Amino acid sequence: MGVVLTAGCVDEQSSSETVSDTDAIIVGVSIVPQQEFVEKIAGDNVEVVVMVPPGASPHSYEPTPSQLTALSKAKMYAMVGSGITVEDTMMNKLTDLNSNMLIVDCSEGIILHEMEAHDHEDESHDAEDEHMNESAFINSSEGHDHEAEDEEHEHEAEDEEHDHTSLDPHIWTSPDNVEVMVENIYEGLVEIDPENQETYLANKNAYLAELAELDDQIQTTLEGKEGSSFMVYHPAWGYFANHYGLNQVAVEIEGKEPSVKDMQAVIDLANEKGIKVIFVQSGFSTVSAEAIASEIDGEVVEIDPLAKDYIDNLAKVAEAFEKGLA
Repeated sequence: MGVVLTAGCVDEQSSSETVSDTDAIIVGVSIVPQQEFVEKIAGDNVEVVVMVPPGASPHSYEPTPSQLTALSKAKMYAMVGSGITVEDTMMNKLTDLNSNMLIVDCSEGIILHEMEAHDHEDESHDAEDEHMNESAFINSSEGHDHEAEDEEHEHEAEDEEHDHTSLDPHIWTSPDNVEVMVENIYEGLVEIDPENQETYLANKNAYLAELAELDDQIQTTLEGKEGSSFMVYHPAWGYFANHYGLNQVAVEIEGKEPSVKDMQAVIDLANEKGIKVIFVQSGFSTVSAEAIASEIDGEVVEIDPLAKDYIDNLAKVAEAFEKGLA
C-alpha cells in the first residue's frame, strides 16, 4: 500500500531526533501516537524517540543520521508491526545498530484487515494520455496552484515504487486496537524495567480506562449512523470504520493518484450517496480532493491520524466524521 503524502521539512534538531543526558530509559517508536501510548504508561521513567516526526508520512519518510544515532541507544523499540513502509525498510538497519534492543510488535493480537478493493476496469488506456487528461481535470477546478499540482505528481511517482501488501497498516486509528497496542507496550516496558512494574501496571490500567471512555464517547457521537459512508482521500480509517459500523470510501487508488475515470467514479458515487465532505490528512496537498469537492459542491476537511494527543484528537475526528456522514 502506498500514499501520496511525503515528509515535510523536518528540523534536524527536533525532539524526536535527540536524546538528553538524563538517566531515563530510551524507548523508540515509529509514529507520534505511540509516543503518547508509551508516555502514558511509563511517565518520566523513559525518554521517547519518534522515528517519523510530526508532518512526515510513515509511508515515505527516511530517518536522519541523528535519529538513527539516538535510536541506537534505545533499550526498547515499539514498532507498529502492521506493515508501514518505514518499518519495512528500517528495522533491519536498527537491529544491526542496536542488537540488544528489545523489539515489541504492537500489532501482536490484532487481526489485520485488507485494504478495500477498487474496480480497475479498462485500465489498458494509454498512461500518458490519462496523465494529461487528469491534469486537465484538476486544472478545470479554480483555486489550484501549479506548485501543489506538481507536488502531488511527484508523490505519485515516488509511491509507485513502493511494493505494499494489501493489508491495512493503520491499526492505531481505532481505540479497540490501541488497547491491544498498549498491552504490548506495557509488557515490553516491564521486561526492560521490572523494578517499576507496579507503576506501569497502574498507569496502563488508567490509560485503558481513558480509551474505554473514548470508545463510549465516539459510540455516542456516531449513534444512529451505522451503515453510513464517509469519503477520505487516503484510506487511513478502515479500522475506525469497521469498529463503528461505517463505510470508508477512498479516493486514492492503491497508493496512487486516481485516474480521470476513477475520479469520475468517485464523483458519481458521492452524488449517489449524497456525500458532501472529503476528508484529507492535515498538512498535505489537497489538489485532487478539492477538484472532486468542486464537482460535488462539497468541501474538503482536514483530519490527522498521526496527532500525538490521541484521545482528544480521535474524539474530534469522530465529530468531524459525524458531520460528514451520508
